[in-house]
Amino acid sequence: MTRCGNQQTEGAPLRTPSGFVFVALFGALTSAGSLVAQTTNDAPPLTLADALQIAVIENPELAGLRSKIEAMRERPAQARALPNPMATYSGMDSVDSGRWPYTAEKRLMVQQEFPWFGKRELRERLATKDAEAAQHDLDIAALDVVLQVKENFYGLYAVQRVRDVIRSEQEVLGHMVKAAETRYATGSAPQSDAIKAQTEATVLKQKLWELQAQENTLKAKLNALLNRRADEPFGPLAAPPASDLGRTNNVSALFATAATNRPEVLAAQTQIDRYALQARLMEKEAYPDYKLGLEYRGIDAENDMLMFTVSVELPIRETKYQAAVREAEYLREASEAARASAERQSELEVQDAQFKLLNARRTLDLYQGELLHQAEARFKASETSYRTGQADFLDLLESERMLLNIRTMAAQTEGEVGAAAARLERAIGINAFALTSEGARAKGRRP
Repeated sequence: MTRCGNQQTEGAPLRTPSGFVFVALFGALTSAGSLVAQTTNDAPPLTLADALQIAVIENPELAGLRSKIEAMRERPAQARALPNPMATYSGMDSVDSGRWPYTAEKRLMVQQEFPWFGKRELRERLATKDAEAAQHDLDIAALDVVLQVKENFYGLYAVQRVRDVIRSEQEVLGHMVKAAETRYATGSAPQSDAIKAQTEATVLKQKLWELQAQENTLKAKLNALLNRRADEPFGPLAAPPASDLGRTNNVSALFATAATNRPEVLAAQTQIDRYALQARLMEKEAYPDYKLGLEYRGIDAENDMLMFTVSVELPIRETKYQAAVREAEYLREASEAARASAERQSELEVQDAQFKLLNARRTLDLYQGELLHQAEARFKASETSYRTGQADFLDLLESERMLLNIRTMAAQTEGEVGAAAARLERAIGINAFALTSEGARAKGRRP
């Protein structure tokens, strides 16, 4: 019956002449455990790294954004290209000659339009900025997907840990029933002690059902993120690695990291650069485009001629170009405000996530470093006192409940620590680009 930490004493099921209570207890716990066991197959454990890799590659939202980026990257070459040249053929003849379509004069002209100097380069740079903005959209979406995967993974891992802790109580309660029956057989304790243990087993059965429902929900969410059927089974989760992020109180360093990494901030800066380029382009739109042409003319009974032509646009709508420049300037100012807002929002999220992570770690240290040992010591003392008749069964049962509660809370807090670390990573803006690039390479696309 005695246990230390998470180690349980191994032993065969106990059978006593008056052991119908224990048989009923064991059957109740076994049936509850089998309901959960049915959801697990022989698949190998799923690691957090594998889940993230699958999600980044297979998530349909990210796949669509990657295709959009590939499309946007084809635009700079289009924006810089010259318009197609124009070839014109014309002929002239007298109306009353009756020899149509024969013409006495034939003309063949080839013209090429050229934008004013610098316009093509600016259009190319604008298209490049649009592709950069699409990349930031992908980074933002990837960060969100990574966060959701981690939150669900840590939550599911915690539920499975709590389930294992509760199922391990079978042996503990079995020993408690044996002790109660032994004392009842000697007349030193009432039979109600064993019945109380059976009631506790029923409560555990109900908790296992609740955990099964939570596990099924988290599995469905995780499957959706991995682009799989909601009911597709997978094996138990491998223990996720511990994160060292945020172990110090140097929040200023985290703010600086977020300012350079967070894609929302980078996206706003990209828009600032884009509208600055657009303002320069609108200024140049006031300068005329021009066409260069070469014309060949053939006339009956006369010498053939070759003519060079120059056509120049007349940009007389000055108010239109001035309005376009002002529009770009206002949009640049709006993007500057958006960047400032993104920086303030990132600082808020970093500080909040940092505090919650530190608090979760302190709570976990409290459970594992103090409360768990204290609860184990109390349970051992209650066990000894009950066996010697110095304490009643309710005291033993209460100490067992406290130990079970602390063990389950510690398991849940482990998951909360992982989820809090994931939220701090999201606030800082790390991991998304690397994972997105790996996913693109795995799909045979350009990163």
